[in-house]
Formats: sequence, C-alpha cells, structure tokens
Amino acid sequence: MFDGVHLGHRAVIDAAVRSARLEGGVSGVLTFWPHPSALFRPENPTRLIQDPATKASVLLGLGVDAVITQPFAKELAAIEAKDFLPWLLKEVPKLAAIYVGENFRFGRGRSGDIGLLVASGRALGVRVFSAPRVELDGDAISSTRIRRLIEDGEIAAANQLLGYPYFAVGAVQGGKRLGRTIGFPTLNLAWSPELRPRLGVYAVVVSGAKSPRPVPGVANYGLRPTVEQASEPRLETHVLGECAFGEGDLIKVEWRRFIRPEMRFAGLDELRGQIQRDRDAVSADFSLH
Repeated sequence: MFDGVHLGHRAVIDAAVRSARLEGGVSGVLTFWPHPSALFRPENPTRLIQDPATKASVLLGLGVDAVITQPFAKELAAIEAKDFLPWLLKEVPKLAAIYVGENFRFGRGRSGDIGLLVASGRALGVRVFSAPRVELDGDAISSTRIRRLIEDGEIAAANQLLGYPYFAVGAVQGGKRLGRTIGFPTLNLAWSPELRPRLGVYAVVVSGAKSPRPVPGVANYGLRPTVEQASEPRLETHVLGECAFGEGDLIKVEWRRFIRPEMRFAGLDELRGQIQRDRDAVSADFSLH
C-alpha cells in the first residue's frame, strides 16, 4: 500500500530508484487502492493516511519515474501466489527487478512470501531484492504505528517515522469570517482525510505559490463547539504575521506539534484569550518574539 510513504518504504524505494538510474532503466511504484480491508471487511476498513493523489505526489518527489495505482478488486485478490509474478510480467514485459520489504506478502490469502518470490523470479529472469525492516526506538516503522500516532495527536512522533511532516493540501474556502471579527483570521481548507487526526490545535507551517517561503501558523482541526457544533471536522489555520493567501488558493499545511485538544469555551472573549495563548506558544516554537 505504501500508505504514508514512511522511512521503511523509502528504504525499498530508494534502492529501486538508485538501481534504475545506474542501469539506465525506469523505476516505478506499484500500489493499490482501496486498502484490501475495504474488500474483505467493508464494515470496518483500514482508514488510510493519504489519498492516491497525495501518495503519488510524495512518491514522485522521491525520484520515482512512475506511480501505478492498481484497483484492488476481487480479480486481483484471487490471483494465486505462484501466478503473481507471471501476471505482473505479462503487464510489464520489460520488468527487470522487483524491490520489496522483507515482510512482503502476496497472492490469494497472502500465501506468498519472499522465498516464493525469489524462486519465481529466478525462473522468469526477474531479480528480486528485499529490504530489511527499518526500526526506530526498537520497534519496526509501519503504517499501522503511524496511524495510531496521528489518531492520538502524536504528530511530532509520527513525523519522525514518516521522515517528513504530516501535511494537508487543499484549496482555501470561504467561511463565516468569524476569525476576523475576533482578531484571528483563518484559512479554511477543503480537506477530508480517511484517517482523521486527533481533534485539537496544532503548530503548523503553511506554504503555497503566493508566499516566497513557508510561514508558521496555528491550526485548529475540529468541530468548532464554541461557535457551532459542526458535523464534520474542519481545518482552519491562522497564519502568524502577514498572510499572502486567500480564497481559492492551493496551500499546504505541514503539522509540526500538537498543542492542546479542542474544547468548548464560555464565549468569544474566552475563545479569543485561548487563541492568543496558542499563538504565543507557536511563536515560541518558531522563535518569533
């Protein structure tokens, strides 16, 4: 799945990219959508960190020449492990090598392992390389581990495992402009991830075409209980300093640190005071005093 494109994934991808460049070949990542759990347990599918477009943008940023997103359907799930590599070779006739992680499983019922893949590759003239699992603090880096951290609001720890800041990308939407009336205008982002981070306030960095450099900000991801009890979480970002962005602009919000959980306040004055304290905390993070 390469969900999150974390440091463990990068060990595999970097090796493939280097090999392709040395040999004058083309490197590609084969990934799937949706997660297999959507087929096998539709009542409780795994919520993914990234949508296909976001994942592809991160992969291409690693120097990959192509990203292939294969629909995960019954036909694919039914391929026997022994037939997996022949199927892949039929789809990509010039396939020279496959790079996977050491825990890679494939084929119907996940019955295929590295041993079978190596043997199949040897018979078909396709080299197979497996990368050892990458660990941090004694535990393997995995998408499951990162999902749990994001849901718990442990963004700084998730970023360590990802190897880059967790981020949201979207177009700025018009809002009710309440933030302006209390002195803290916000950028409302059109963003609705499958895997929802913990509701709360975060230190963030905002970037986009209209700003020559990324700028720090305070973001609230939540239901806005003080002014309205929204049915879906919304990402609202207050930029520290002059804001170059406006409605319709495409921006990227990188999440750096969890500040506090979302809470309901007695009124706008209390909300304004807390936002100022949040702003001060983020200013300290970025040494903006």
